[in-house]
Amino acid sequence: MEKKMNWQSLISNKRFGQEERHATRHDDRSEFKRDSDRLVFSAPFRRLQNKTQVFPLPGSVFVHNRLTHSLEVSAVGMSLGNDVAHALLTRHPELSSTLVGEMGTIVAAACLAHDMGNPPFGHSGERAIQTFFTEGPGTTLRHQVSDIFWSDITHFEGNANAFRLLTHRFKGRREGGFVLTYATLASIVKYPFSSLVSGKKGKFGFFNSEEEYFRRIADDLGMLRLSAEGEPLRYARHPLVYLVEAADDICYEIMDIEDAHKLKILSYEETAQLLLGFFDDTTKANIRQRVVDEGITDENEEVVYLRSCVIGLLVRECVEAFVSHEDLILCGNFEGALIDHVSTDVANAYRNCTKVSRRKIYNSKPVIDVELSGYKIIETIMEQMTLAAIAPTRFYSQQLLRRVSSQYDIDSDDLETRIMAVIDYISGMTDVYALDIYQKINGISLPIV
Repeated sequence: MEKKMNWQSLISNKRFGQEERHATRHDDRSEFKRDSDRLVFSAPFRRLQNKTQVFPLPGSVFVHNRLTHSLEVSAVGMSLGNDVAHALLTRHPELSSTLVGEMGTIVAAACLAHDMGNPPFGHSGERAIQTFFTEGPGTTLRHQVSDIFWSDITHFEGNANAFRLLTHRFKGRREGGFVLTYATLASIVKYPFSSLVSGKKGKFGFFNSEEEYFRRIADDLGMLRLSAEGEPLRYARHPLVYLVEAADDICYEIMDIEDAHKLKILSYEETAQLLLGFFDDTTKANIRQRVVDEGITDENEEVVYLRSCVIGLLVRECVEAFVSHEDLILCGNFEGALIDHVSTDVANAYRNCTKVSRRKIYNSKPVIDVELSGYKIIETIMEQMTLAAIAPTRFYSQQLLRRVSSQYDIDSDDLETRIMAVIDYISGMTDVYALDIYQKINGISLPIV
């Protein structure tokens, strides 16, 4: 008989690092709402306001940063989770006494955290960290570290770094990191396997230093293990990962189009055509009539309205895709993302948005300029800080290392621990802070008293 995950064990409010208190905890808030609160009130979450989403951090036009993106993803995730929970409870009334009804809160919390491990300047920051070791001065470290550590750092991944940020016990912190629930932590890990099996895309879900943490969570939740003993660790996704991923897919694609319109990268006509392309002729006519009836004459406001209609449609489509493929998801056999399984016309409209975004948005001059600058900034800081970690007794090394927060184990006797402390320090920076450090390292600016 084919193995299958079950909702009773998958939706657990056991807290990582406080497992012994699980049976005695009582609070007016749900445990998953506590997860959201801990994330929102944390310093790493606040720092997302100064991390690039796609476009340069705003001047006179306020486009999305990582913080506003995460808040919007969380709102969409709440809708997805609530609607899926309602459908599943209707289909499986025997689950009414379980925590399945809290899916929306779990997905919303996971969405808040999904980008917290991203370094400054987004994907260009990730690439700068990776290529420092594969193409830059970091290549000399290859034979000084273990194979698994080398695999982790040369495939550095924001998703794996988020799991580390949330679970690792940094110096002076409590056991369990953020002490989130098992269900929320598992819902964040899009790629539940070791970097040793990350494939061509280089995606993976946890560093070797946190592998045992993930194994503990996954086994307790009853997630399907796909690797044999002795092989690199690999699991099937926790089902709620698909909802977190869908919320992210919906927001970044549709909101980037709205931002591109605000920045005049896309004209009003192009933007309206892309957004209305999700609907049949009758629905298009109804939407246009509602715009008239509501008295909306401002083009930006009309784009906002069209965007909200598209997001509502995509939420409904992704809920339907999840519920109709429930068995495949629970058996670990579902392939692709939920957005790949929506109705044909909607999928075509989404792909059209993706095609236009790649051609006109992600290759636009403002975006390319941020990527170029961000790459150089992170590359330079990586080089200087790593050299300092390798030779910490040198005068300049000591000066640099004094800047590193005390929570990072930069004074460890172990080289791998020191290198990881450098990566922790740099990946936690905001874009603005990284630029400031870059300028000081290069003597471009001096502190003003």
